[in-house]
Amino acid sequence: MANLWEKYAVPKLIRAACSQPAVMKDRSKIVPRAEGEVLELGCGGGINLQFYDRSKVTSLTGLDPSAELLDYTRKEAGDRGFKMTIDAGIGEAMPYADGSFDTVLTTFTLCSVQDGKQVLSEMRRVLKPGGKILFLEHGRAPDKGPEKWQRRIEPVWKHIAGGCHLHRPVSTLIEANGYQLVENGGHYAPKTPRWLGWMEFGEARPI
Repeated sequence: MANLWEKYAVPKLIRAACSQPAVMKDRSKIVPRAEGEVLELGCGGGINLQFYDRSKVTSLTGLDPSAELLDYTRKEAGDRGFKMTIDAGIGEAMPYADGSFDTVLTTFTLCSVQDGKQVLSEMRRVLKPGGKILFLEHGRAPDKGPEKWQRRIEPVWKHIAGGCHLHRPVSTLIEANGYQLVENGGHYAPKTPRWLGWMEFGEARPI
């Protein structure tokens, strides 16, 4: 039953949750900043494709471990006439050569990876000198009330939502693993429970 939930229900849940109007508004601000040779980590669903500035993107590669979500990505790319390379794989072991990309984009993905430190190490490895990461993630709330509920709910939430961590400190994780935050912002998404609605976004570069 758990495997069936992961295979069929979770991809639909992720697409629905990650395409809410407030989330799409945040996507529309961060995704167009991707440029050059771009890797989208956690591309499953293809939700970001509508927001890329194609005049700035030389090539687009997507990586995701979910076969079901990658099917959505292929359909979305085909419908939009967006040529991209779509690969199955995990962020902890990216199938790319060192220095392959100018931009690595991650949206609502760092919450669900198993080893955030290793993923950020891999991002740094595949970035070209002078490259950047762009991120839009939900994570640990800065206020005690929502943060307390995140800790309480997370053990159950992870099983429901494909391994998603509510309590992962996004910016702290990035800074602690060899990056300088060039820009970092955050807010609570409107009409969303505060334990679920803390969003962080910005740009970071390897030190």
